[in-house]
Amino acid sequence: MTDEMTINLDGDSYVVSPEGEGFKVGRHVGGELTWLETVDGSLLDDQARTALANGDTSDASLVQAVRGVVQAEVERGA
Repeated sequence: MTDEMTINLDGDSYVVSPEGEGFKVGRHVGGELTWLETVDGSLLDDQARTALANGDTSDASLVQAVRGVVQAEVERGA
């Protein structure tokens, strides 16, 4: 597994990179990777942690966690 993986949500691609027990979510903007948020691993359920460790970007729990980060960014106006 590479450190960075891509998850597609609603037609947009997001980069997910494990960081400690959690992960970072980023997005390519103008050819540059911009990190949006770092998620503490204690906020993830066991299924999402396992998916992250295995690089399983199709796992519903991991996708839902990334969707939450993206939604928070939208609500903040990022």
